[in-house]
Amino acid sequence: TSIPLDIQSFLGLAGYHKRFVEGFALIASPLTTLTQKKVNFLWFEACEKSFEVLKDRHTSAPVLTLPEGTNGFVVYCDASRIGLGCVLMQNGKVIAYASQSLQYVFKQRDLNLRQRSWLEFLKDYDISILYQLGKNGSE
Repeated sequence: TSIPLDIQSFLGLAGYHKRFVEGFALIASPLTTLTQKKVNFLWFEACEKSFEVLKDRHTSAPVLTLPEGTNGFVVYCDASRIGLGCVLMQNGKVIAYASQSLQYVFKQRDLNLRQRSWLEFLKDYDISILYQLGKNGSE
């Protein structure tokens, strides 16, 4: 086997449980880069930190709760140039985490079928988007 395949295997296993790991895509980003074609394999400190954080997050107990009823759900989202994340909460308790790297979006010229389907699906909903300043008060 090759080291990139080993990393891909680790990311596959870790990704199976990513809904329990806040910010999974951003944490895994340095390792994900190493699995891409035409990328020189260089294990930097960021890769080691990513690996250790993912190991730690997968060996500690998650603090998630089950939903209660159908009311009071809130989704908090955050986005940057490299990724996005969201938290589904109900009554102040975390139900699930989700995150996604956005690197592929910058290489994509047109919307794919899945993206077009989501646009079509969401257009029928009355959605309110509220902007909230970042932690340091910046935009």
